[in-house]
Amino acid sequence: MNIDNMKQICVALMEKSKAVYLTTLEDGYPYTRAMLNLRNTKRYPDQVYLFAEHNNDLMIYFSTNTASGKVRQIKANPRVSAYYCDPSHFHGLMLGGDIEIVDSSELRHALWSKGWEMYYPGGPDDPDHTVLRLFPKIAMGWYRAARFEFKP
Repeated sequence: MNIDNMKQICVALMEKSKAVYLTTLEDGYPYTRAMLNLRNTKRYPDQVYLFAEHNNDLMIYFSTNTASGKVRQIKANPRVSAYYCDPSHFHGLMLGGDIEIVDSSELRHALWSKGWEMYYPGGPDDPDHTVLRLFPKIAMGWYRAARFEFKP
């Protein structure tokens, strides 16, 4: 299978996975946690346009608390991995690279979803609301009984 076809298969997985698992590093140890999958088209239909130009590079946004351990870990070491999976079909995708903290009120508003007040009582511009962006440098995983790997 060629890389363009594999990327489309990966995007389809990203768009339907219920969660994405983000792993950061601290003192040489991995810390993995489930995150809201903002590329899930059913759960976040109003944000689909933010990813329309990123099916080739597989870019991901994350929304998180500024005071979280993951932000502290990212500031110390931006190397992360994000993992999407569909266990029922033995399909997994790991994206690795350097994540960045994006300070953009416009982007916080664009990503905002009803109900997030429980995480960020002050709304999109709550000082405890941070947006992270990952342009992966490596993609690897498993699909149809075969391992794949490519650089987006």
